[in-house]
Amino acid sequence: MTAIEHEWAERVRAAVADKRALCLRAGGTKDFYGRAPAGERFDLRANAGVVSYEPTELVVTVRGGTPLAELEALLAGQNQFLACEPPHFGAAATVGGAVAAGLAGPRRASAGAVRDFVLGVKILDGRGEVLNFGGRVMKNVAGYDLSRLIAGSLGTLGILLEVSLKVLPRPVAERTLRFALDEADALARINEWGGQPLPLSASWWCEGGLHLRLSGAEAAVRAAAGRLGGETVDAAAAAALWQDVREQRAGPFRLAAGETLWRLALPSTAPALALPGRQLIEWGGGLRWLAGTPEPAAVHARAAALGGHATCFRGGDRGGAVFQPLSAPLAVIHRRLKHAFDPAGVFNPGRFYEDF
Repeated sequence: MTAIEHEWAERVRAAVADKRALCLRAGGTKDFYGRAPAGERFDLRANAGVVSYEPTELVVTVRGGTPLAELEALLAGQNQFLACEPPHFGAAATVGGAVAAGLAGPRRASAGAVRDFVLGVKILDGRGEVLNFGGRVMKNVAGYDLSRLIAGSLGTLGILLEVSLKVLPRPVAERTLRFALDEADALARINEWGGQPLPLSASWWCEGGLHLRLSGAEAAVRAAAGRLGGETVDAAAAAALWQDVREQRAGPFRLAAGETLWRLALPSTAPALALPGRQLIEWGGGLRWLAGTPEPAAVHARAAALGGHATCFRGGDRGGAVFQPLSAPLAVIHRRLKHAFDPAGVFNPGRFYEDF
């Protein structure tokens, strides 16, 4: 154990003994996500720094409190990046927060989710014990699935001390195309193109415009652009667009007073939502955003009817049902996982659901 790990383990054990909840927090840029944080503030930023980086192996191991921007700058120096494009939502974003939130950016549909890039983790569990899962090389599969559980757990299973991540080289060429299409036509086209051998790395539809990003070898990008047609977007404008989509700075994401932003994960072929509000589409149709004042029950019901689930991403009653209600069997699994890692329930209680 390092000095910080020993200190934190003692603090966790004391919290268990005193029956005090702990609110795990680093940069705080994802505080808005999930139900309202509760418990005594536990600042995780002191545990920072790069443990190891092997550019030729495409693997980096960092401590949880490492600033996300610092890691991305290190990778950029080797022309590499985090292909899942986790959003920052603020300059204080940390690697641990990005993994704990499990949120991916525009490239997720082609590159994979945050959990797909987690090779191994070291965590401090709710007993004050340090646990290691996975490894630091891509061929190591021991404990791999347990490592992936930490991604998206919102700090409810343990304190992320270290994480080993797979990184990738940046694409040689990229080009963004724009098409004037309504929602139904855009969904039909991106599903048609998604089934073809095209170097699609991102898609974004809003307000009658569909943007596609092509990434890969220069010849492949050029050939795909010629085949698809559309209007080529200036490189600088395209880079700004995808960054704004990743960080949710694009106009339709901005909420007026009293509005909420809903995130719906659906089959890519699902039809239009048919719900009131502004709709945005990413990930080849697999991610739908809905901004406005829809009834939460109606959104959850519509998502379930379309074969997916919905999350009240921003705004709304953070003490209510933020995430899609779980079926009884799934709720049992969630509770058992929580109890296995955090039997006293001291870490971020109620962040997902009221009772766990």
